[in-house]
Amino acid sequence: MAGLSAETVRAHRKKMSEAGLPEIAIEGFLASLRFVIEGGQTSIPESTIEPVAALPRYEALAEFESAGRDAVHAAAVIKLNGGLGTSMGLSAAKSLLPVRPGVSFLDLIARQVLFARERFGASLPLVLMNSYRTREDTLAELAKFPALAGEVPLDFLQRRVPRVEVDSGAPIEWPADPSLEWCPPGHGDLYPALRDSGMLDALRSHGIRYAFVSNSDNLGGVLDLRLLGWFAERGLPFAMEAAARTASDRKGGHLAERAGRLLLRESAQCPKEDLDAFQDIERHRFFNTNNLWLDLDALADALDPAADGLPLPVMRNEKAISPDDPDGPRCLQLETAMGAAIECFEGAAAVCVPRDRFAPVKTTNDLLRLWSDAYELSEDLRMVPVDEEAARALRIELDPRCYGRVDALQARFPEGAPSLRACRRLEVIGDHVFGANVEIVGDVRLVNDSPEPVEIPSGTRLEGEHG
Repeated sequence: MAGLSAETVRAHRKKMSEAGLPEIAIEGFLASLRFVIEGGQTSIPESTIEPVAALPRYEALAEFESAGRDAVHAAAVIKLNGGLGTSMGLSAAKSLLPVRPGVSFLDLIARQVLFARERFGASLPLVLMNSYRTREDTLAELAKFPALAGEVPLDFLQRRVPRVEVDSGAPIEWPADPSLEWCPPGHGDLYPALRDSGMLDALRSHGIRYAFVSNSDNLGGVLDLRLLGWFAERGLPFAMEAAARTASDRKGGHLAERAGRLLLRESAQCPKEDLDAFQDIERHRFFNTNNLWLDLDALADALDPAADGLPLPVMRNEKAISPDDPDGPRCLQLETAMGAAIECFEGAAAVCVPRDRFAPVKTTNDLLRLWSDAYELSEDLRMVPVDEEAARALRIELDPRCYGRVDALQARFPEGAPSLRACRRLEVIGDHVFGANVEIVGDVRLVNDSPEPVEIPSGTRLEGEHG
């Protein structure tokens, strides 16, 4: 590719300035764009990294719980809440999805924090990183919990950056829906957004030094005293919660080492010729849960000399401009991952945590699993599997034509999710509508080739193949 033209640079400056973005954000975006357009290395070849042989385990950290009780008075919870869940047909904050009848992800997050405040006797601020698309709905929902309000603001905004043309790097123009000309810059924007919004200073000025960060769609991620105590007692600047990879995690990012430091390699950073090594779960044994621990003093020191944030690797993602036209015109989104900051801090560490601290919802398959009796609320209000081994082995494959959108999923399970506690695999092809108290046992495959839905009567016990 040729370099960025002066005309393209001017176009981006004009677009971002008119949108009210600060000069520091504009310079950071242009630096990333130049890097990508001019052929900078956005991949991490297998030959440049080493596998991580072992990590300290959560189970061995019980001795740090008392240190966690001391440190919790200087701790906050930060939730990434910028996602819309467009892949599931949503146009509002993904965290507003129901996790149980009448209870959304956001409701449960608020209850988790309020429960922890009472249990630990700490102020424990809850702070959300919203996007320009999720802020209004989110704050309206949190208004139901006036006890959450405090001296620290409830949220700060993730920035937005232009989508760009694949070849030229020029800003996308999409008059039919100008919002599609923009995209979030990935959750790596957490660090400069904390600083530029004033939230980093606000937290530190109120005596907050430690932050637990996780995704709002991960209801297994709550503040944990032994992890906090381990982090604080060891004086770590940054720590990542990792989990052991299984066959279902082959396509997700993994931890590795380079030049004596831990790093995170995402699938978008893996050269095609290294795909087999990337997906080898015996070689690369740990994946990032996106539960992170930050020392805010160390973060402030790291950001001081970095005008455009931490030097995070830029990922080049090519996507359809319109989500309603996957075969239509394409664009580039330049993104960074917040977990990649593990390589930016000398002395950063990772810890292997139980799988029940990682319960994300990325698809309607995940949502049905969470709605079912295979999961329950723990004492600290996490959604955890009733049987961890069985939940890990459970496979759900719903026909995306009928179940890919949340509204369609709800319409086909009007009486609630079926019992999946004894299910190993559920595959549904074609349209089926489920009654109340349906039980699915073992491996079940349902096939309907007709345009009319098949009704599964209430109280049905399903085993084997049907249709």
